[in-house]
Amino acid sequence: MVLVAGLAAMGGLYGLFASSSGADSSTADSANIATGQQLFDVSCITCHGANLQGVTDRGPSLLGVGASATYFQLSTGRMPATAQGAEEYRKTSQFTEAQTDDIAAFVQSIGGGPTVPTGSLRTDSSQVAAGGELFRLNCASCHGLSMRGAPLSAGKTAPSLGAATDKQIYTAMQSGPENMPVFSDNELTPDQKKSIVTYIQTMKASKDPGGNGLDRIGPVSEALVIWILGIGAMVATILWIGAKS
Repeated sequence: MVLVAGLAAMGGLYGLFASSSGADSSTADSANIATGQQLFDVSCITCHGANLQGVTDRGPSLLGVGASATYFQLSTGRMPATAQGAEEYRKTSQFTEAQTDDIAAFVQSIGGGPTVPTGSLRTDSSQVAAGGELFRLNCASCHGLSMRGAPLSAGKTAPSLGAATDKQIYTAMQSGPENMPVFSDNELTPDQKKSIVTYIQTMKASKDPGGNGLDRIGPVSEALVIWILGIGAMVATILWIGAKS
């Protein structure tokens, strides 16, 4: 009887503690969603509608885009849009990181879709080479080997990755903004996405101790620049000597 009483008391205390912890988390989530809805109603509802259904000739539906696409668009300042155009360019975000997360939580709660990953979005240094291979296969054709971006069709461009954060790169792969394709977990696993993020950020952080790397396009381009400048200087010198003589 003493043993049964002890087990019952222990179970009751555990149940009380567990339910209290869960209630706190739920309350926090509800508060974040409520704050996100207030911000959405002020900054987004005109173009995307009260129920995220979209507004004709103003903005698309946000149903199914998830917190991931919302985070990318808001954190890079592409949304709210200042005007309708071929594409939206990166600008200073109008929201803090916390406000961006709250709006993303609200959109996620209504429409569902891919969620923003948590924790570290990089792998260890042993995966840099694998990330580089995946980048060249899936990303370099648009963003360029130097990650400086490149022009696309219909007046659009693939943007530079110079200012992109880990979370922005990852959520872009999840959501496929504008001309970029969506890389689902069936196409690129989460670990592969993280290896791409690791490669991009490692290359951005590395230096060029030998001089100007010309955006790391390669030795051929560097030699070509030297050749053109060298030949040009020689021709100019010859013309100058001929004019003097």
